Amino acid sequence: MTDIPSIPRIVVVGGGAGGLELVTRLGDRLGRKGRADITLIERGRTHFWKPHLHELAAGTVDLDIHELDYLAQSHWHGFRYRYGEMIGLDREARQVLVGPVFDEHGEEIVHARRIDYDILVLAVGSRINDFGTPGVLQHAIALDSTQEADRFHRQLVNAFLRAHAQTTPLRPEQLNVAIVGAGATGVELAAELHNATRELVSFSLDNIDPDKHIRLHLIEASPRILPALPERISKAAHGMLEKLEVEVHCNARVAEVLPKAVQLADGTVIASEMVVWAAGIKAPTFLGELGLSVNALNQIKVNDSLQSLDDTRIFALGDCAAAAWHGHEGRNVPPRAQAAHQQASYLVKAIPRTLAGKSLKPWKYRDFGSLVSLGEYTTVGNLMGNFVGGNIWLEGLFARWMYKSLYKMHQIALHGYWKTSLTTLGRLIAAQTVPRVKLH
Repeated sequence: MTDIPSIPRIVVVGGGAGGLELVTRLGDRLGRKGRADITLIERGRTHFWKPHLHELAAGTVDLDIHELDYLAQSHWHGFRYRYGEMIGLDREARQVLVGPVFDEHGEEIVHARRIDYDILVLAVGSRINDFGTPGVLQHAIALDSTQEADRFHRQLVNAFLRAHAQTTPLRPEQLNVAIVGAGATGVELAAELHNATRELVSFSLDNIDPDKHIRLHLIEASPRILPALPERISKAAHGMLEKLEVEVHCNARVAEVLPKAVQLADGTVIASEMVVWAAGIKAPTFLGELGLSVNALNQIKVNDSLQSLDDTRIFALGDCAAAAWHGHEGRNVPPRAQAAHQQASYLVKAIPRTLAGKSLKPWKYRDFGSLVSLGEYTTVGNLMGNFVGGNIWLEGLFARWMYKSLYKMHQIALHGYWKTSLTTLGRLIAAQTVPRVKLH
């Protein structure tokens, strides 16, 4: 690589789990010491750990407590935060095109800009894939952002308040929730909602009988739930959902989402006042318009060093990267938080080597297993690989502790041990003074 200035410009687009961890560590390692100019471009103002979206939707975590301000993080960790959304790329000039930002009244907050880079990392994550299904955009809530998760929770609380206040009998489908997609997000949301809705009703909503009036439907096109995970995990989770009286529909492909129902391909209609779409992912559409090689899901095709096949100055990580999964012929690394973390850790070392003109060692994904939380009831999963020297089945309290530790590891990567410990203690104390479920 040539023409690298004395103070190289490293730009990361996307402040999700992988992108924010990367700029934080690069800022600490290079930015603070004046060895590089580190910039994060992000269309949001705050960061929220995406695996917690189902809890935000159910109301069992509060966004105000768990979100992280990008501007503050950049100040503390030696990188620059640039508010805005990437809309294009000028590879010849090595510039990222960022669109203008407007407030809710249409007034411009930040004008359109071009941001120079010497190394560019694309970490823009993924969006829900509706597979072209009619009615999804109009009648379903896509669980892929804090805004949508919060919107669903408000809709849920409003539905319960409306049902409690009405003088006529509740309609059979009035408090039904249909969740399309039984991957980890859909399964975890179904279990979390079972607990959250009962907690909500306990606040003097006496006209609602949870066992009689609330129905949760989990709809999956594959033969079993959690199709990407080992069958043993799927069976255990299915059994627990049945105990919670969640109605699981497998081999059920959705043909259309109606205003207050989901219609399956076989003609079955599942009446539901609220529909959540959590089936499939794809990378943002604009990635396919940058002149870089992408796959059918708009993911950037990368080599073993996570570099674009078309430009070694451009890296991609997380859900927006199509990285080969070695040992799994023809498959890419799955869209998991552990993959983004491993890729960020790799790039913290690989980017300085690239700037120094050194060769890069190939990155390889290490699958440490999967854990699926079923709310307060249990957690199931497995640990595997060099982490434990084999494949260990986990269930119950220890598995739940391991699941919670994943979030703590993310917090430690962003804040360090001391601040994470203080934050955790503060939240434990504050939790004693507020309801266990958000009521607004």
